[in-house]
Amino acid sequence: MTTTAAYLLLLTTALSLSTTAYSIGVNYGTLANNLPSPTQVVNFLKTRTTIDSVKIFDTNPEILRAFANSGISVSVTVGNGDIPSLTQLPAARQWVTNNIAPYHPQTRIKYILVGNEILHSNDNVLMSNLVPAMKTLNFALVLAGLKGIKVTTAHSLGILSTAEPPSLGRFRPNYDRAIIRPMLQFLRETKSPFMVNPYPYFGYYAERANFQLFKRNPGVRDRYTRVTYTNSFDALMDATYTAMKSVGYADVDIVVGETGWPSLCDPGQPACSVENAASYNLNLVKHVNSGRGTPLMPNRRFETYIFALFNENLKPGPTAERNWGLFRPDFTRVYKAGIMRARRGGGKGRGGRPRPPAATPGGKKWCVPKPNISDQALQANIDYVCSLGSVDCKPIQAGGACFDPNNIRSHASFAMNSYFQKTGGGDSSCDFSHTGVVTTADPSKHKT
Repeated sequence: MTTTAAYLLLLTTALSLSTTAYSIGVNYGTLANNLPSPTQVVNFLKTRTTIDSVKIFDTNPEILRAFANSGISVSVTVGNGDIPSLTQLPAARQWVTNNIAPYHPQTRIKYILVGNEILHSNDNVLMSNLVPAMKTLNFALVLAGLKGIKVTTAHSLGILSTAEPPSLGRFRPNYDRAIIRPMLQFLRETKSPFMVNPYPYFGYYAERANFQLFKRNPGVRDRYTRVTYTNSFDALMDATYTAMKSVGYADVDIVVGETGWPSLCDPGQPACSVENAASYNLNLVKHVNSGRGTPLMPNRRFETYIFALFNENLKPGPTAERNWGLFRPDFTRVYKAGIMRARRGGGKGRGGRPRPPAATPGGKKWCVPKPNISDQALQANIDYVCSLGSVDCKPIQAGGACFDPNNIRSHASFAMNSYFQKTGGGDSSCDFSHTGVVTTADPSKHKT
């Protein structure tokens, strides 16, 4: 390789890493009977939040279709029970044909997670088949010509036998040689990340609450490295890194597949509160985006998926299980987590929802769709605006005053402009994920 070619390769790699490293994603669970439609979710994420990636726990076709052309990446999960069959290439190829090929790349599928926390399950059949299934599924993607998708799996930190102090982090001996090392070798070869789910919440006790919640505290000193840790998240990440380094794979990237804090618990459980959840997630977002990294991994921005997008009312177990959400099903936020888009004009109400202005603007500006925007994107804008309840969409329904001309672009123009005017006429209210533009020409005089 020439010097110039090597430089370009390094530059391309650096740019790719810088693009993905800023990512704050969210786990989009659906164990509830009161959630908005996937189309509404996509529009909410695009127009109201800075979230640019989601992780789902299946391959739900409705969700995958909704995220098409959204600019938001989606990570999907293979059901645990499918793992043994996916060690066989015909089954893996059929799985890719059924669950990935119909959607990618219109829906930008980023990761395929082969099962979820398999090593935590202690199921010997699943554990022994995990790495072979990952390899076979990756080969099936190659044969199908589907590029840009990485195969990995998510781990609870139960894979560690030691996590304190971080410098002594080690994998459990029974996982080490048989599963972890072959997996890390596969991840290295395919440039895929090692995904872990660090949850300081599950190690909560009152004496160290500030350490676990990113609040001011005296810190915890690692006597071997003489590093003082000021938060539990960094300590868990460095324990994972040390374990990877101890088996020779410190170069494999680490992604945070899940982390978060519940906002409500059963009586007598002081760990859960809106205040604690807000402290953890708000400071987590700031910390990850700061680029400070951890003491053993300085200057790194970890791709991080917060758990979870919504409170899910059908999740079994204690009350906490149903209260991990950043948002309620009506899109009002449970607490501030630093992932809402800044808005100009009109202010914000509960959950970041814009309040109507005292008076509608004088009609000097309108919001219309940009040229050459797909009908699918415009229909998504219509669905989003009309789902909010603050805009009356009856005029563009059959028989309504603005139903004609009966085409998606005209109806989208009405919906987008109505939302724009309702929220105060600030230019950011016409963004609609870069599909809208502000104009001084009255669109009602130029209907198409």
